[in-house]
Amino acid sequence: MKIAVPKPFTFKGGKRAVLLLHGFTGNSADVRMLGRFLEKKGYTCHAPHYKGHGVPPEELVHTGPEDWWQDVINGYNYIKNLGHEEIAVGGLSLGGVFSLKLGYTVPIKGIIPMCAPMYIKSEEVMYQGILDYAREYKVREGKNEEQIKLEMNEFAKTPMKTLKALQSLISEVRSHVDMIYAPTFVVQARHDKMINTDSANIIYNEVESVKKDIKWYEESGHVITLDKERDQLHEDIYAFLEKLDWQN
Repeated sequence: MKIAVPKPFTFKGGKRAVLLLHGFTGNSADVRMLGRFLEKKGYTCHAPHYKGHGVPPEELVHTGPEDWWQDVINGYNYIKNLGHEEIAVGGLSLGGVFSLKLGYTVPIKGIIPMCAPMYIKSEEVMYQGILDYAREYKVREGKNEEQIKLEMNEFAKTPMKTLKALQSLISEVRSHVDMIYAPTFVVQARHDKMINTDSANIIYNEVESVKKDIKWYEESGHVITLDKERDQLHEDIYAFLEKLDWQN
């Protein structure tokens, strides 16, 4: 059984544009419902894939944050090349980290970091997450347990050497949050088991934005864009975007 692999998407809704960024080991499906919602509200939305994501996990281990950041920049430029001068960005988890990095790197209209980590996990914990992701991917491919075991044993022989670079990325962004002046809406799930939820307070307290807000979603877990409060999240993001000082 072949699994349907999500693809990057572009939903053309109007002159105002939003770049949507998925999480580590995630893909555009993380933000697709949000993109469809915003498209109906008149926003053009684009969600790229990071290199090694949305494909077999064997490809992920040979990529790293530099590759993924280039994909984020390419996504930003893709929207600009469509003719959009003003771009907001929303990102889940690692995508939230990248959305903050964009905020002090290129002109950004507004920033929505969702469950974005500011604390660093050990390489062991991060690698365990990759193993879990790899196994889940193989299960979704419809492989039997014996085949999965064989492939996982093989997979474990190629450790991901870029996890240190991922730690460095989070550390770098955390130290630059006070260089962000764009309006920022910090989104955090209360039942987030993947990251230290105090990350949300760090981002909110340290961004220099005059317009900033933070909201805790009491019923949601880490992948908040797909959780039970997603409809409320959609409305809150839309309300934030509508308050921005768009020129069109």
